[in-house]
Amino acid sequence: MTSITTHNMRPQPLFLPLSSVEAKDLGIEQFDIILVTGDAYIDHPSFGTALIGRVLWDAGFSVGIIAQPDIKSELDFKALGRPRLFFGISSGNVDSMVNNYTPNLKRRSSDVYSPGGILKRPDRATIVYTNRIHSAYPDVPIILGGIEASLRRFAHYDYWQDRVRQSILADAPATLLAYGMAERQMVEIALRLDAGEPARSLRDIHGTMYTMEVAEWRTARSKYIVEIPSFSEVASDTTAYAKAFSIHYKEQDPVHGRAVAQPHPKTVVIQNPPAKPLSSTALDHVYELPFTRQAHPTYHEPIPALLPVQFSVVSHRGCFGSCSFCALTHHQGRIVQSRSPASIIHEVTRIAAMPEFRGIVQDVGGPTANMYGMACDKWAIVGACQDKFCTPACKNLQMNHRKIRELLEKIREVPGVKKVFVGSGIRYDLVLADNEGSHYLEDLCGHHISGHLKVAPEHISPKVTVVMNKPDGVVFDRFLTLFMSFQKSKPKRQYLVPYFMSGHPGCTIKDMIALAEYIRDHNLYTEQVQDFTPTPMSVSTCMYYTGLNPFSLEPVHVPKGNEKKIQRALMQYKESQNRDFIIEGLHMAGRTDLIGAGDKCLISGKDPQVRLKTVPAFRRKHAGRKDRDPPQDQK
Repeated sequence: MTSITTHNMRPQPLFLPLSSVEAKDLGIEQFDIILVTGDAYIDHPSFGTALIGRVLWDAGFSVGIIAQPDIKSELDFKALGRPRLFFGISSGNVDSMVNNYTPNLKRRSSDVYSPGGILKRPDRATIVYTNRIHSAYPDVPIILGGIEASLRRFAHYDYWQDRVRQSILADAPATLLAYGMAERQMVEIALRLDAGEPARSLRDIHGTMYTMEVAEWRTARSKYIVEIPSFSEVASDTTAYAKAFSIHYKEQDPVHGRAVAQPHPKTVVIQNPPAKPLSSTALDHVYELPFTRQAHPTYHEPIPALLPVQFSVVSHRGCFGSCSFCALTHHQGRIVQSRSPASIIHEVTRIAAMPEFRGIVQDVGGPTANMYGMACDKWAIVGACQDKFCTPACKNLQMNHRKIRELLEKIREVPGVKKVFVGSGIRYDLVLADNEGSHYLEDLCGHHISGHLKVAPEHISPKVTVVMNKPDGVVFDRFLTLFMSFQKSKPKRQYLVPYFMSGHPGCTIKDMIALAEYIRDHNLYTEQVQDFTPTPMSVSTCMYYTGLNPFSLEPVHVPKGNEKKIQRALMQYKESQNRDFIIEGLHMAGRTDLIGAGDKCLISGKDPQVRLKTVPAFRRKHAGRKDRDPPQDQK
C-alpha cells in the first residue's frame, strides 16, 4: 500500500485554470495536461477532476480544466490549446446516464453538478468528449477516467438501451483507461510520457486498461492474462455474460488480481491488475492539498452539489460490504484505506478557519461511515478473500469502533466547530457485532445526528437479503431496538431513515408485501425510496440481465415490466396514485385481506373480493413519485 511518486514540485494555484488568461497569469504557455469533465469545476476533494488535477499539479505538472464543454463544435475543446502530454476525460462525478435519467427512464430537468442546475452534460459524455478531442487533436494521447469509464470498462449491460454494450474503451478512441480512484496511475502515466515513452507502450501500469489489435492478441496472448468470454458471446448468451462477470469480478483485488482480457470485434480490451491502495500517509497528503472548497469564481450561479459536501471530510476509502447492487468492489475495492486522525484534524482546523464556515462539519465518513480504521490481517499479504465476502463473523476482521469514536471526539474539540454530523450511511451489522458498537451508536445519537440517522437495510425478506448480500432483517430488528433505547431520555426524539429497495432480483410481489407490512408495523414509512436501477458493473445488474446468480449460475427471479411497477408502488402504499398497482399486486399475491378499513390494511376498499379492474400499464399515472438515485460511488 504505497505512496504516490512525485515529480519536480511547483506551487499550487488558488484554482486550477479554466482559461488561457488564467494560464498566462500563472506563466503557462502550454499545459502539460488538460482534464475534460462533465461537471462544473468545484475545487473540492469530493470532486474527481479537482482531486486528480491537484494531485497531478502536486507531482509537478501544469493542469488546465475544460468543464462542461459545448459539444456542438470543437471551440471549447480547443480553448486551452494542445497539452504537452495528454488529455484526461471524465463524464464527471456520476455516470452520465444515471445523472441524466430517473430510474423510470425519464429525462431529468436539472443537473446538480451544473451552475444553476442547467443541463449541459451529454448522454454518454465520456465517449462524446473523447470523439471531439480525438477529432481536434488526433495525435494527442487520451486517458479515460472517472466513474463512467471505470464501471463500463468491460462489455456491460446498459439499462437505458436494454442491451449489452461494448467496453467503453472499444467505443471511444482513447489510449488508456485509468480505473478506480486513479491518483497513482495518472501520475505514473504523466511521468512516463514526460520521460519520452510512447503512449502506446504504457501497457504495464496497474489500475489501467489498454487495447490490443485482434491479430496481435491471437499471436501474442499471454498465459498470465485471464481471457473472459468475448463481447460477441456475452451479447448473445446470458450464461456467457454471467460467467464473464464472475471471472473479472474475482480479479478486482490489488494483491492477487490478474490481468483480464476480453476480445471485441475490432479490438481486445485488457485490464491490468488493480492499483495498490494508497498508504495512510499518501491518503493524508492527497486530502491535505490546498482545496478551496469553492466553485471556480467564474461561475455566477450556485452549483447545488457543492452545498451538501462543502464542509464534509473524507476519512477513508473502500468498503468490504460488497452489496450486490453496488459497484464499489470494481471502483474503490474491498480494502479499507483510512487516513490518520492527525491529518483529519488538520483538515477540519483548516475548514474551521474559512470565512464561509458556520461551525457545522457536514459529514465525516466514506462509503460506509463506521468502517473507518477497520482492517483485516490478510489484506496486505494475500488481499481480500477470493472465496467469501467479509462479514462481522470473520475473526480476521478488526471491527473495533473505538478509532472512529475517538476521532469524532477530537473533531468536536476543534476550535470553531459547533457540530460534527455523520451524513454517510452506517453498517448496523458492524455496530451490533462489536462491543464498542453500542457506545458508537450512543455517540451518534448524542452528538452526530440531528433528527435522523440513515441506514440501508434495503429489505427484510431473508431470501431477498441473501441475494443482495445484506444482513438479515432480524439484524435490523436488533439495531432498531438498540437505537430506540437511546431515545428514551431525549426531550426531542430522533428517527431512523431506512432505505428500502423494490424490484431487486430475487424479490417477488409477496416479498414486497411483507416489506410493506414491516414498514407499516414499525412506522417507518418514508417518501424516499429506491426502485432498483441496473447500473453498470454491479452483481445485481448481472442478475437483472441474465436471470442468473453469476457465482453459482443458479436462476434468480427478476421482476420486470408490470411486476416491477407493482413492487415500486407497494413501497408507497399510502400514495393515491399507486392505488391501481397496489390492488393488482394484492390480488396477484392472494392478499386481499390487506384491502379494507382495518388497521392492518394497506389500502382502503369496501369489498376486497371485488373483481380486479385491469388498467393498461401505459395509462397509469406516476406523478409525484420521489425516487432515490441508484447507489454510485462518487469520487
